[in-house]
Amino acid sequence: MSRRASVVWTPDFLSYDLGGDHPLDPVRLDLTMRLATELGVLEGVELLVPEQAPDSEVERIHTSAYLSAVKSAPEVPFGIGHGLGTEDNPIFMHMHEASALVCGGSLLAAREIAEGRADRAVSIAGGLHHAMADRASGFCVYNDCAIAISWLLDHGFERIAYVDVDVHHGDGVQAAFYDDPRVLTISLHQHPLTLWPGTGWPGEYGKGAGAGYAVNVPLPPDTTDSGWLRAFHAVVPSLLTAFRPQILVTQCGVDTHAEDPLANLSLSVDGHREIYRCLRELAEETAGGKWLATGGGGYGLFRVVPRSWTHLLATVLDRDLPGNTSIPPGWIAHTTTLTRQELPTTMTDGADTSFQPWTEGGERVDTGIIDARRAVFPMHGLDPDDPRD
Repeated sequence: MSRRASVVWTPDFLSYDLGGDHPLDPVRLDLTMRLATELGVLEGVELLVPEQAPDSEVERIHTSAYLSAVKSAPEVPFGIGHGLGTEDNPIFMHMHEASALVCGGSLLAAREIAEGRADRAVSIAGGLHHAMADRASGFCVYNDCAIAISWLLDHGFERIAYVDVDVHHGDGVQAAFYDDPRVLTISLHQHPLTLWPGTGWPGEYGKGAGAGYAVNVPLPPDTTDSGWLRAFHAVVPSLLTAFRPQILVTQCGVDTHAEDPLANLSLSVDGHREIYRCLRELAEETAGGKWLATGGGGYGLFRVVPRSWTHLLATVLDRDLPGNTSIPPGWIAHTTTLTRQELPTTMTDGADTSFQPWTEGGERVDTGIIDARRAVFPMHGLDPDDPRD
């Protein structure tokens, strides 16, 4: 069935700009919306314009002292602490306002679903999953994902599943709900021995009442579409079926792509499209069709992010694009003025996304699969060694 879906967007999202040659360049958002528009994905869709999240909402996750530091940082660019003013997290003008607007976008998406106006909602500017309670981290000032989840917990949702497919561990969201059994966090990411932030081991499975509700699947460098999808299907569907979330929240970073300059997995745009379809199907099967999708990482600004997130928008809207869809000449002409890179002409990398379902022991990703399953499956009444679970 076709679900009611909302898209949250404002050009003001581009004000979250870390400046200079910083890899998190907002051009990736602009080019995504341009491509989705030119391909007709957004035809007839009323884009929802968010407002800045008020301090009271940001303080669901972040300390008031940290908010004060963020607000004052542009006037006090040195010695501010809280992870601000670093190479990863440079200080920029109107930093609080831009960051609060991203949070407002994810909150608006959550509100659309909670108040029954939509079954699905997407904000590609969101997904800033590394920010901690009292510090910026990994290009992220405020953690919009965690803020939206906290809001949902106070507005009718008692079981929320968060699935993070970014190449980096979803550490900030995990930390926010590490002892909370109402939130199941699942992160598939490049192995922490080989990539920042160095967390996301299978043994990080939650604490106290939250034990078993943090799930981490580390993947070896050079994992391709087939290995990634093998790992996903070996872990995620069983846990979501057992948990029975009332909504699925996803962080859809695309820095898993083979061309991404900051990491070492080897997925394709075709793999990303397949991941989104899997998430949509799991939302239907386990969460009553409720799905809140955010963006996240992705530093292939011109060749990767616009195509992958256009597929995300299309998937949320049930307007799936065939891989061989041609990219409009107007988009290519515009983007050519921004980069000397050779640009793709279709919405595919020509990759094969088929995979062999998991059975213990056969492929490079299986160590991460087995370790993740053995860490948490028994806590959910599942057999970690039985591929049928």
